[in-house]
Amino acid sequence: MLDLFAEDAPWQEPLTEGAVILRRRARDMAGELMAQVGQIAAQNPFEHRITPGGHRMSVAMTNCGDLGWSTDSRGYQYSDQDEASGQRWPAMPASFRNLATTCAAEAGFSGFHPDACLINRYEPGAKLTLHQDKDERDLRQPIVSVSLGLPAVFLFGGFERSDACQRVLLEQGDVVVWGGSSRLRYHGILPLKPGIHPLTGAFRFNLTFRRAR
Repeated sequence: MLDLFAEDAPWQEPLTEGAVILRRRARDMAGELMAQVGQIAAQNPFEHRITPGGHRMSVAMTNCGDLGWSTDSRGYQYSDQDEASGQRWPAMPASFRNLATTCAAEAGFSGFHPDACLINRYEPGAKLTLHQDKDERDLRQPIVSVSLGLPAVFLFGGFERSDACQRVLLEQGDVVVWGGSSRLRYHGILPLKPGIHPLTGAFRFNLTFRRAR
């Protein structure tokens, strides 16, 4: 049980309407989450995908769940298997699903049941350019994003790529949830600074939960 009066207890930090950071929310279970990431990556290794424009992404990724997100020369899509291997994505661990559902509810989005979890691995210099998560069928469903390992600067902007962005430092265990009127805001990650984290070494990992179908 969480001790809400402890000095380092989790707390909520609003970003804007429909968006909140649940600070340190997943910190106590970070080791368990990373152990599951290792098992998933053993079944479906991290890979640097190629964008439709032919660029190699600096972020390496894998997926778990009923569906997985990927990109190639044909565009961005969800599918029930990794097209590169022809194998179904690894199952989503119960701990992943429970964390995402609970965090969504704490942020005001009850009834969220993710069917996809995109797992990104950042090394120093890796980044995620500003983008919208809009490949999901039901845009009423929120996005739940869990940070593990090295800290990173999260960009949270408006509804046009050129809009000004908030710059927010995310550390291990921080969970960002956005939906409702903020669901289609642009967001990204600045290039990761070098460092060594006790749990993840030279990397940052991010679990992004979605309801794709």
